[in-house]
Amino acid sequence: MKKLLVLSLFVAVISSCGSMRTASTGESISIDGRITKLGMTTYQYGTHTISTGGKPYALRSSSLNLDTYVDKQVVLKGTKVSGYPLEGGPELIEVSEVVMK
Repeated sequence: MKKLLVLSLFVAVISSCGSMRTASTGESISIDGRITKLGMTTYQYGTHTISTGGKPYALRSSSLNLDTYVDKQVVLKGTKVSGYPLEGGPELIEVSEVVMK
């Protein structure tokens, strides 16, 4: 019985660690606009923003320093992060490439 309890606990911990991974929907997106540093917002995700056609997007990147592109006109490529938008906020994009115009 004790072994079953320990095994169940182990499986639960391993399963929850896998679900904490940041996943993307795999849906690629390309956005043309001006990157700005994220200020005070009602949503608390992303580090930067960009708008195109009046639609805002929250941005983050694990491979690029987005501060390099603040206030610059760019074309960026990335993937939509699943689980976003939250509570009326914008979609979250994991940025993989930025090209200055």
